[in-house]
Amino acid sequence: MLRSILLICVFLGGYSNATSQSTDEIHWKTFAELEVALQENPKPVFIFFHAKWCAYCKKIERKVFTKTDVIHTINSEYYAIKMDVETQDTITFENVTYTNTQSLTQRNGIHEIPLALASRAGFPFSLPATIFLNNDFTVRQRVFEYYTSNELLELLKPL
Repeated sequence: MLRSILLICVFLGGYSNATSQSTDEIHWKTFAELEVALQENPKPVFIFFHAKWCAYCKKIERKVFTKTDVIHTINSEYYAIKMDVETQDTITFENVTYTNTQSLTQRNGIHEIPLALASRAGFPFSLPATIFLNNDFTVRQRVFEYYTSNELLELLKPL
């Protein structure tokens, strides 16, 4: 009996230790939280646009955003936003209201914010889309493809 209790304690202790190490994650903000944070302490912004149906978006979330060095770099050097491009939420940022007007007439309609920040002339809107903004909220770089954690770390380095 004592042996069984001891085994259970060892198992639960090991499980607790394993799960506590994996709780480190990117501190994603909403646009409302971002607006306040930028006023208090301006720094670059990392925006990841995704959709539920995007296989490469899910792969980035699973394989890249879980790496300790990526998490640490984004959390310490950037404000991070993750946005589903098909959301129907109304978002107000800097006294401008953004909506998903396409959802009224289209299946898989794209919200106004990703359309404004992640559209390219001559190309249809595509995912995944990652936007790097400077302190003053100007676009520094746009990436429209899958990337590894090492590639992302290179992209996160200041210019």
